Amino acid sequence: MSRAEPIPAGGSLALAGAGLVVLYTGFISSADAITKLIAGGYAAPQMYALSGLIVMGLSLLADRHPSQRQGLRTARPGAMAVRSGATVVAAVAFFHAFRLLPFAEVFLFIGMMPLLAGLMSGPILGEHVRPAAWVALAVGFAGILCLFPSGLGAITAGHGWACLASVSGTLSMVMARRIGRSERNALAQVFYPNAALCATMAMALPFVWQPMPLQDLGWVAAYAGVLFLARWVLVVALRMLAAYAVTPLMNLQFVWMVVLGALVFGEVPAPGIYLGVMIVVGSSLFLVFEAEAQRQAQRQAQLLAKAPVPAQARRRSSG
Repeated sequence: MSRAEPIPAGGSLALAGAGLVVLYTGFISSADAITKLIAGGYAAPQMYALSGLIVMGLSLLADRHPSQRQGLRTARPGAMAVRSGATVVAAVAFFHAFRLLPFAEVFLFIGMMPLLAGLMSGPILGEHVRPAAWVALAVGFAGILCLFPSGLGAITAGHGWACLASVSGTLSMVMARRIGRSERNALAQVFYPNAALCATMAMALPFVWQPMPLQDLGWVAAYAGVLFLARWVLVVALRMLAAYAVTPLMNLQFVWMVVLGALVFGEVPAPGIYLGVMIVVGSSLFLVFEAEAQRQAQRQAQLLAKAPVPAQARRRSSG
């Protein structure tokens, strides 16, 4: 971690990491709510060009803190470019998904992200993809089908955007884990994806710009500030907690989204949404606990292999 982010010692590490993940779910759900709030009045380039510029400025400002100063260098420019590109695609896709779908409905696709990460971890992180990951993904897909009780003919463009957002968003998060293996500058992982988002959206900005009242500019600034905090907190949390511990906590985002959807947008999820969420979250938790059981079994096997052989057993084997 950077000098500005000291790692707590001993058992407090897991507690601090868990607290950061819970904080992240609140931040990112608030950012999503702001996106939905203003998505109907403006095109995506206008929101993201301005918010990306603000997040870049906040990153530069944070780097000037005496305890942080590392610059914004990255040791993994190729991986950072992939993460930045995936972040741009995910941002645009989520923008349209929130514009076209009820707030809590989008969570079903967000809930698929841990399952997709389990599959992407093989080719990207060099981790073994277990058969359980495919089973969990299939069960999670069944949860998505709860959105369409009348058949697949009910699929809309919003669902397509949400699916694209979950895939590209997962790729961005997995790349963050890959970069974090060799780089401890969390601010770089916040700055460059938002720089790419700002630059990409700025090219389209002259064609879609609409005058913004001061109130809407305030919402964009609030979105940028909350997003900056969310992404910084997540990068730090992913280094403090193992992925199997992060995943269940991130499911708290559904609670935030239901509450915000009801209070801000007057949306009450249909029973099928709750059923789908139970299936998706359940399959995600199954994958998490299966991974932890496998990890514990491997650790036990390693301890047994390193354990000293009793003298009586040595004499027996030599005899």
